[in-house]
Amino acid sequence: MAKISIDPITRIEGHLRIEAQVEGGQVVDAWSSSTMFRGIEIILKGRDPRDAWVFTQRICGVCTMVHAVTSVRCVENALGIEIPPNANIIRNLIAAIQYVQDHVIHFYHLHALDWVDIVSALDADPAETAKLAQSISDWPKSSAKYFAGVQAKLKSFVEAGQLGPFANAYWGHSAYKLPSEANLMAVAHYLEALDWQREVIKAHAILGGKNPHLQTYLVGGMAIPVDPNSSSAINADKIAYLKQLFVQAREFVEKVYIPDLLAVANIYKDYGWAAIGGGVGNFMSYGDFPQTGINDPGSYFLPQGIILNNDLSTLYDVDQQKIAEYVVHSWFEYAEGDSLAKHPWEGETKPKYTGPQPPYEWLNTDHKYSWLKSPRYDDRPMEVGPLARMLVAYGRGHSRVKELVNYVLGELGVGPQALFSTLGRTAARGIETLVIAERLIDWTDQLAANIKAGDLRIHNGYRWDPSTWPGEAKGWGYHEAPRGSLGHWVSIKNGAIDNYQCVVPTTWNASPRDGKGQPGPYEASLVGTPVADPEKPIEILRTIHSFDPCMACAVHVVDPNNREYVRVKVM
Repeated sequence: MAKISIDPITRIEGHLRIEAQVEGGQVVDAWSSSTMFRGIEIILKGRDPRDAWVFTQRICGVCTMVHAVTSVRCVENALGIEIPPNANIIRNLIAAIQYVQDHVIHFYHLHALDWVDIVSALDADPAETAKLAQSISDWPKSSAKYFAGVQAKLKSFVEAGQLGPFANAYWGHSAYKLPSEANLMAVAHYLEALDWQREVIKAHAILGGKNPHLQTYLVGGMAIPVDPNSSSAINADKIAYLKQLFVQAREFVEKVYIPDLLAVANIYKDYGWAAIGGGVGNFMSYGDFPQTGINDPGSYFLPQGIILNNDLSTLYDVDQQKIAEYVVHSWFEYAEGDSLAKHPWEGETKPKYTGPQPPYEWLNTDHKYSWLKSPRYDDRPMEVGPLARMLVAYGRGHSRVKELVNYVLGELGVGPQALFSTLGRTAARGIETLVIAERLIDWTDQLAANIKAGDLRIHNGYRWDPSTWPGEAKGWGYHEAPRGSLGHWVSIKNGAIDNYQCVVPTTWNASPRDGKGQPGPYEASLVGTPVADPEKPIEILRTIHSFDPCMACAVHVVDPNNREYVRVKVM
């Protein structure tokens, strides 16, 4: 029996350590440890709640706008503020293009190298690669000359010793199964996606002023004007440009991302990856993309719901009062005792580091071992993210989601049980990307129709004056961020923040054991994962990366002494 650690796991945002017990060539137990502390909640105490979104948005710059929209919704909920339809549409557009860009970046730049052997691409026949690419898509760049050029560029990187992001990995590992031509095709699309994502996210600059960290959010609506007669506002020219970007976004998803995803999945399903990495079996989605306002969950384009024990036949409504966080195995403490589970409105952010000082060999997993708390829903661990959203949408009868899920399952020749796996999690992200990309034009047309009808409202300021607020107020706001269910909870007293708590997607997924000893989704999903070589545990990376971890959202670190905590050595 061997105990292994991967620290840090890279190609994610932030610092994550995984320890795993390997026996008989597979993981029999695992522990997830976030090795950074996040103190945003402490920073917010005493501040004006209308400013909270500016601070929380800095939690992470990758899925950059998610904390801003969640924060303004949180304060709006506390103060009873509804926003105008135009503000709702603009928030949806900003979030939707973030989904599309973020998911494509994840597939190609954060997760693909778990399935694609870059070195093998050097042995590919560009003509055969072109045949493969043309057999799965009519993407215009799929010529032998094009792939030969990509191969030559890759070869020049190798010969110059400047592989960049391809420099350190487990190239040649026996777990890589794609033919060399598929590897070359994936490398080409990896490079294309770098240029593509830079273009489509210009929509954030139009609607939000900049990217990352958009500047047009406001409690009560948005700060960007809507005026057909102003060059500095959302007008006909800007709407036309937005639609151009959204068409570009959808075409890449349809003709590159989805075909590549199916090509990879078709190979790896035959090696068991449609049955590996299932996890806790419980799934949660807050729902999002409200069509008539956040207070009407029935209008959400992505529905909300709870699934228990992989049972898609019965879905439950989300009750945020059932959410609570344990700190039994977390480097925090509660005043009343660490064995309690606290709802975020009563939550505390009191760090209590009891772990070893780096460098260290092993975590003390019998005690506290992570900077993440352990959020639970009705005392159950919950997986959140694209798989949870697509399962909930499927169970709720979302017609387009059902159509695409059934299509993908049919193309792969697998049954619905394959959804509950590492490969299913990866496929669900692709399905969701296409579902959202298809809606961008429709929502842009809705905004244009409102402008044409003379509705230029963008902000409701009727409760902007703190003198109109109650002496005490509580609110919660939520958003289905690309990585999953994101919640903010605020308590306001005398016009200032008394308590603020963020429970982010990666806190749900990467959480340590709770007060009942239940593992979090990462920990549970690794059990049963094959490991061919404990020195090169690429199989563990596949499952962890399938969640798209964002430790930067879950934790932050500040070291006033500028000490080096870790040096990244492997990809």
